Amino acid sequence: MLNVVDIEAICLLAKKHNITTCVDNTFASPFLQQPITMGADIVLHSATKYLGGHSDVVHGAVIVNDPSIEEQLRFTQNAVGAIPGPQDCFLLLRGIKTLHLRVERSCQNAMKVAQFLDEHPKVNTVYYPGLSHHPQYELASRQMRYFGGMVSFDLHQNTLDYATHVLANTSLFTLAESLGGVESLIGHPASMTHASIPREERLKVGLSDSLIRLSVGVEDADDLIRDLDQALTKLPMAKKVAASI
Repeated sequence: MLNVVDIEAICLLAKKHNITTCVDNTFASPFLQQPITMGADIVLHSATKYLGGHSDVVHGAVIVNDPSIEEQLRFTQNAVGAIPGPQDCFLLLRGIKTLHLRVERSCQNAMKVAQFLDEHPKVNTVYYPGLSHHPQYELASRQMRYFGGMVSFDLHQNTLDYATHVLANTSLFTLAESLGGVESLIGHPASMTHASIPREERLKVGLSDSLIRLSVGVEDADDLIRDLDQALTKLPMAKKVAASI
C-alpha cells in the first residue's frame, strides 16, 4: 500500500512538544518533496534508490538544518568511520545529475500504469496517490511535485497463487525487492519484504496476500502496460465452488 503523511502537520505538532522530527524521504526523493522546508529536523535517504538511480551503489544520506544536530552527526561519523568510499561517492554524484529527469519520467509512467490497472477487470484496488479517488489525493497534490513512481495493487482473486502467476509472467518488470532505479521492478510484500510479519498483522494494515508492489522505471510506458496486461491475462480462471445441497 502507499500512504501519504502530512509532514507539515506532524512537524508543527512535534515542535509544540519539543520533539525532534525525522522523515525518511527515500520514496519521494528531493525532487518530489523537501521535508526540511515543511519543518522536519532530520531527513533520511537510502541513496541506493532514487538518488543513485542505477542500482549499483549502497549509500545513505542524512540532511539537517540544525547546527547542533550536524555537530553530533559529524562527531559520530568521525568516531565510527561511517563514511562511503570514493567510488560510491562518484556513482552517487553521477546519479544525482539525472535525478530530476529520471524521477519525472518514472512519475509519468507510474500514472499511466496506475490508470491502466485501475480499469483492469482482474485488479481489485490500486494504491497510487495520483488517482483522484485515492483518499489522500489532495494531500499529495499539495505536498508533492508529482505523485511518485511506486504503485501497489491487489487482485480480485486475493490469493498468493494468483499473485505468483503475475510475478512469474512479467518480462520487463524484474522480480526484486529494491526500488528507485531506472529499471522497473515488481515485488510481492507478503512473501518478500514483509514475510516476517504474521499474516493476521499484515491483513490489519491492508497488506493482503495478493498485494503486488511496482517500482516503475523509465522504460516506455506502453511497453510496461503491455507487459502487465499479458501477465494479468494469463491468470487462471477462478475455480467455481459447487453449492452444497
